[in-house]
Amino acid sequence: MASRRALKAVLIDLSGTLHIEDAAVPGAQEALARLRQASVAVKFVTNTTKECKRTLHERLLRLKFDIEEQEIFTSLTAARNLLVQKAVRPLLLVEDSALEDFAGIETSDPNAVVIGLAPDHFNYQMLNKAFRLILDGAPLIAIHKARYYKRKDGLALGPGPFVTGLEYATDTQAAVVGKPEKTFFLEALRDLNCSPEEAVMIGDDARDDGGGAQNTGMLGILVKTAFANGWKLTEAKECCTD
Repeated sequence: MASRRALKAVLIDLSGTLHIEDAAVPGAQEALARLRQASVAVKFVTNTTKECKRTLHERLLRLKFDIEEQEIFTSLTAARNLLVQKAVRPLLLVEDSALEDFAGIETSDPNAVVIGLAPDHFNYQMLNKAFRLILDGAPLIAIHKARYYKRKDGLALGPGPFVTGLEYATDTQAAVVGKPEKTFFLEALRDLNCSPEEAVMIGDDARDDGGGAQNTGMLGILVKTAFANGWKLTEAKECCTD
């Protein structure tokens, strides 16, 4: 029987795992409170791009989750870090509510395309503008390529199909910064003083959460909230046993 590894950190997905839009997943607050009793670091990692981190944190507080804003690491943060590193001026295909996380980034005369979940901007005019920029040599940066996400009225298209459409039309490959990319998980773990082998990931997406975690060297724990409500308190307890 394989020995259990020492556990120092738990990464937890947000949308679809702790909450679905403005409703908490039943039992999620209690599961998180129980997890907090274990001697592990906790960080919340999310591909959510439809709102800035401040607004997301306020939503979680309204839902009675004991979470500090600095415990949240988003794909928007990872995308901003990449833009700063590359010193480019992006066309930001994100919702207006997410723009706060790109404050200070120069966007005039764009020479890069950044695409997240932007239902209000996924129209022919904007996608064609992105298409032309990419044809002229602008890099395509996908905040993530999720195929769908969970809303209270059912599953909805994620940014992945739109990113793939631009890739196909321009014969190029997007640089992806969010889950399931290994660099995203490593950046999230950077300030937790632990290696991937000392961490687990809890999420509702088998590919982006579980698969991404496993490819990084972590254990992945899948909860079934994408298609059924609730995740068990025993799952949080079990993952924190040395």
